[in-house]
Amino acid sequence: MAKTSKSRKRVFIVEDHPVFREGLVQILGMEPDLEVCGEAGDAESALRDIPRLKPDLVLVDITLPGKSGLDLIKELRAVDRGIKILVVSMHDEAVYADRVLRAGGDGYIMKQEDPEEIARAIQDVLAGRIYVSEDVMAAGSKAPAARAAGQAQARPLGQVTDRELEILHLLGKGKTNAEIARQLGLSLRAVTRACSEIRKKLEVKNLNELIRYAVCWVETEG
Repeated sequence: MAKTSKSRKRVFIVEDHPVFREGLVQILGMEPDLEVCGEAGDAESALRDIPRLKPDLVLVDITLPGKSGLDLIKELRAVDRGIKILVVSMHDEAVYADRVLRAGGDGYIMKQEDPEEIARAIQDVLAGRIYVSEDVMAAGSKAPAARAAGQAQARPLGQVTDRELEILHLLGKGKTNAEIARQLGLSLRAVTRACSEIRKKLEVKNLNELIRYAVCWVETEG
């Protein structure tokens, strides 16, 4: 017997690229126990609609207009401890997965994974399990000495705050400080100060070198 709408888990999608958002809708449509209850292209719209629609799971991208996916996760978790949150993003899992889990997310999967794996990640999170890739899981289970060595290798980006990482990403996308300030709702002085802090943490000499670092990092992410 077909499952009724009441027995299906409700999923809300937060993704600013319409083509990929539609792809997620299609993946969810193949799962008989899931249904899409809402969609949003930015964090503010999601924060307005999610409390009203009360989904069981929210799929979130990291890069969104205005507030980032990390900011959205923190705000959702502050108002609803029970909601499940899975990040589906193009960004390097090695850099972002731990940040997502610390922000209150329940899992992280890369957009380039097969639809079947994305569906499995969704089901795992709905079942109360944390979902990350086998590589990230293996890194987390290393012996303390090996884990410390890995952390030392990733130390530069590991020192950067979530907001600073967002600014670094926008620099790598070719945004000026003024454009970053407008997009993130910050003052120009705050962005300039953040760039100075990022330079210190990444041990780069000047803004031009920081921009080159940011561009190379964004290109490496794909």
